[in-house]
Amino acid sequence: MVIKEHISTDDAENSITEEENMAVWLLGIKTLRIQPYSLPPLGPYDVKIQIKAVGICGSDIHHFKNMRVANFVVKRPMVLGHECAGIVEQVGSQVKSLMIGDRVALEPGISCRQCHLCKDGRYNLCRQMKFFGSPPTNGALANQVVHPADLCFKLPDNVSLEEGAMCEPLSVGVHACRRAKVGPETKIIIIGAGPIGLVTMLAARAFGSPKIVIVDIDDQRLSFAKDLGADEIIKVSSNVQDVEDEVGHICNAMGGPVDMSFDCVGFNKTMLMTLQTTHPGGKVCLVGLGQSEMTLPLTSAAAREVDVIGIFRYRNTWPLCIELLRTGKIDVKPLITHRYRFTQEGVEEAFETSSRGGNAINVMFKL
Repeated sequence: MVIKEHISTDDAENSITEEENMAVWLLGIKTLRIQPYSLPPLGPYDVKIQIKAVGICGSDIHHFKNMRVANFVVKRPMVLGHECAGIVEQVGSQVKSLMIGDRVALEPGISCRQCHLCKDGRYNLCRQMKFFGSPPTNGALANQVVHPADLCFKLPDNVSLEEGAMCEPLSVGVHACRRAKVGPETKIIIIGAGPIGLVTMLAARAFGSPKIVIVDIDDQRLSFAKDLGADEIIKVSSNVQDVEDEVGHICNAMGGPVDMSFDCVGFNKTMLMTLQTTHPGGKVCLVGLGQSEMTLPLTSAAAREVDVIGIFRYRNTWPLCIELLRTGKIDVKPLITHRYRFTQEGVEEAFETSSRGGNAINVMFKL
């Protein structure tokens, strides 16, 4: 796919001054404005980051279009963005791990570090999590942010800042594959060829999966998945009445038992497909959160001992993601299909482009 560059040359009129920190604020449904953003003071264990690359995530689009994602409701103006990387500009007095000028990828969630979930290592489930761009916490689509140093991970010389920003969506795929215990004998179905389905495919391949079948309703996305390395692609409809026939097509494409199914969409029909496709003793992992409630035949799945697991974001994934990028075991660069400058016009066009989907996989801001 040809990467589209949308970079304004009218720097005098549109560029943001360096003197004042500016950010993209969500003010209402489909209403974005670049406005000043005052940062909190730098704590002893914090760093100030000059943000250089920010990707638009599906949750950003949900906030943009609906002012909410599931139970996370935007009640007041909020800065968007959480897929980010940048350069260390200032370090707190107790920071020893980073220096000014280091290029870093940022893990966007700050847990309380005190509850039993945090102490048990499952900090992604912390009820007090403060997550960039998830209400009420402001995000990272800004010139600068302040963030804990231990959540900023230094990038190797051969990993770009854009790739560093892609560690966030890649982390979802890595966490899903860890939870599902994907290995060299795991044959996989992935429902959904959007950004999360694609990074899950890349992670599964890196974890050793020998065969991956991608399922979607969109021809463009399926073609992209095939180019990216899917062994087989299957087009399905959005009609739940077609499930039985489509399950047959999926199983034929796999050519054998389906060990593991990832639902990267999260609708009633897609979960029904994964439950029916997965062979006895296999696993289903719900990654996408399209619907808050579903009606599913769990009794028949239980009778076949199909394990159903879920994931929420990720934990302890950045070091592995960076290593996978450094060694070339995963290449996320093809996923970056559109780039925009940090201008009012660029912001509006970028979010509209990402909202339309289609050939827009990851829309990236270059700050």
